[in-house]
Amino acid sequence: MNFLKRAWLNVWAKKGRSVLLILVSSAILMFVLAGLLIRSAAVKATDQAKADVGATVTLSANRQAAFKKMQSSSSSSKSSRPKMTLTPVKLSDAAKIAKLSNVKSENVTSSTSVNASSYDVVSTTSGMGSSQGGPGNMKGGTSSGDTQINGVSATSLTTAFSDNQSKITKGRGITSADKNTNHVVIEKNLASQNDLTVGDTITVKKTTGSKAKVKLKIVGIYRASATASSSAGPMSSDPSNTMYTSYTLANTFKGSKYAGTADSVTFNVSNPAKVSSVKAAGKKLINTSSYSLSTDDASYQTVKASMSNVESFANKIVWLVAIAGTIILALIVILMIRERRFEIGVLLSLGEARWKIVAQFFTEMLMVIVVAVAIAGAGGKFVGDQLGSQLVAQSTTTQTTSSSTSTQQPGGGQPGGGGMRGGNGGPGAQQASSTKAADTDLDISVSAVSLAELGGFGLAITFLSIMIASGGILRLEPKKVLIS
Repeated sequence: MNFLKRAWLNVWAKKGRSVLLILVSSAILMFVLAGLLIRSAAVKATDQAKADVGATVTLSANRQAAFKKMQSSSSSSKSSRPKMTLTPVKLSDAAKIAKLSNVKSENVTSSTSVNASSYDVVSTTSGMGSSQGGPGNMKGGTSSGDTQINGVSATSLTTAFSDNQSKITKGRGITSADKNTNHVVIEKNLASQNDLTVGDTITVKKTTGSKAKVKLKIVGIYRASATASSSAGPMSSDPSNTMYTSYTLANTFKGSKYAGTADSVTFNVSNPAKVSSVKAAGKKLINTSSYSLSTDDASYQTVKASMSNVESFANKIVWLVAIAGTIILALIVILMIRERRFEIGVLLSLGEARWKIVAQFFTEMLMVIVVAVAIAGAGGKFVGDQLGSQLVAQSTTTQTTSSSTSTQQPGGGQPGGGGMRGGNGGPGAQQASSTKAADTDLDISVSAVSLAELGGFGLAITFLSIMIASGGILRLEPKKVLIS
């Protein structure tokens, strides 16, 4: 009788044993498939993070070099107290870096402060006193005003808006089309307090030079994040007194000598993996004694590390389950073959080739594996979703805790003050990294490739199990098998 036909008759006749083998094989292959799906999804998530999370390179004044220059001035002259002078970033230098490959966009930031003229600023009272006015921004060398002006290329490129910490509620945000205009976006609380809306005009007063009054047209109203007020110190102005304008208008408030300059320029890198090469190429285009380039790819690195841990654990699942499955199936097949010693002896005595007997056992298990793969394919996604969610949650928590610990240590910030993406750093910058990492999810789906890999694992496990189980008996002679 053909060994294929014998295999089918044996599987059909021993229904109980066949069902047991199918259940055991399905359980093993289900976890193998879950591991394969999680590993594949982790790789996809890492690749997707390159596009979604992003990374930046920030060009700003070299604070370390300026500080050393101030110290040398302090030691040579003791008559007056030295001041640290920061070199404004020339936009002509920034334009050179913007032309580098992998740089998809840039955001120019220039901050200063003005005094309110036609409106009342929001005053905050707390247990530590009131906050109104405050020190303002000292980068531009201006005096302190009661209204903070954040000059940008576009509000959508700043961290506060791109990470949804702040959101436009009426009108629109600042865009590149607002360059050389007096358009402004104000905070919702400031607008409500002064009955202002989109289209209205407000007047501010410069804090330097002639201290002339300037009229601004409101083109948008935004809502600041809930954590902004709590993060403001007792000597700082209320966050509601922060306005967004084009960087050209901010430079006008600071003075004519600041035309064509910026506090910093943030370049968005299209591929976070290339952020180091962009930084290295950019350094060759600038005067490093005056400027510094700092990178911010913390969000990408957090997602990458998290997914690497998940991928590594998924590989361990695949191999551990495969090894354990081989051992379990081998033990079951050994017991099954021992019960069929007489059948093996008869076949050998009738002159059946040993390889055909092994092929019969393999065919029987192959029929079982085909059914098991179908069952595992149906249940593997559910198991993968559950395991994947737990792994991502655990890995993300670990990575976020590590990131928080490192940033709280002394010296954990970016040198040169370039870590504030889009000129809107502070609490939002670290929160952005945590939020991006926490939102990372695994897109687990069963594909033809996954089922093919699963089938390959199933065949390998089956082959090893059959060879281990049948090796001892097939070495015996037919006469000894029948006698025993």
